[in-house]
Amino acid sequence: MNPIAIILLVLLILSGIGLIIFILLHSGKGTGISDAIASSVYSTQTGTSIVEKNLDRITIALVIVFMVSLVLLMIFYPQGSITAGQ
Repeated sequence: MNPIAIILLVLLILSGIGLIIFILLHSGKGTGISDAIASSVYSTQTGTSIVEKNLDRITIALVIVFMVSLVLLMIFYPQGSITAGQ
């Protein structure tokens, strides 16, 4: 397999797993995992907003990595032609 394909596939898989984890950490209506963590770390409401902002930033970065690696894989291998013989 091509080294570029390996790098892009690893980025795609790691960012996908990261997206799953960080999306699950987001709180829906104040009952999420991030609120439980934030309430134990910070005792005020400002701590929760800091945690949520950091979760948003990390999630956006992972989305960008995921989409760029996906688009690059689609450009380099349009017909799914990643094989062991290349």
